[in-house]
Amino acid sequence: MGRVEHDLTDEQWAVMRALWDGCAYCGTQPTETMQRECVLALSRGGRYTLNNIVPACRSCNASKCNDEVTSWMRRKRLDERTFLERYARISVELRAAFPDEPVEPDDPALSTR
Repeated sequence: MGRVEHDLTDEQWAVMRALWDGCAYCGTQPTETMQRECVLALSRGGRYTLNNIVPACRSCNASKCNDEVTSWMRRKRLDERTFLERYARISVELRAAFPDEPVEPDDPALSTR
């Protein structure tokens, strides 16, 4: 993990949590501390960046582990379409809020392999 570039700031994390208003995957409201969850796992090349982190409840974060997000959501019977639509919409809002942040050309988090 020390060899991977991570550039998510505390300010970005706070804005991201506010936009999602709960767990990005199951929708659990933030009654517990939301965890920083890599949509594309670190072990698969993901990083702690504005494009790859979402807030997740402890249960979803532990369950997903390093699985590919869409296949994990299908297996857990979570609403994959709603997640992907919200992810895209919130990504646009985050880019507007942080216009100086680089945008990765291929957003791995939206991959549906």
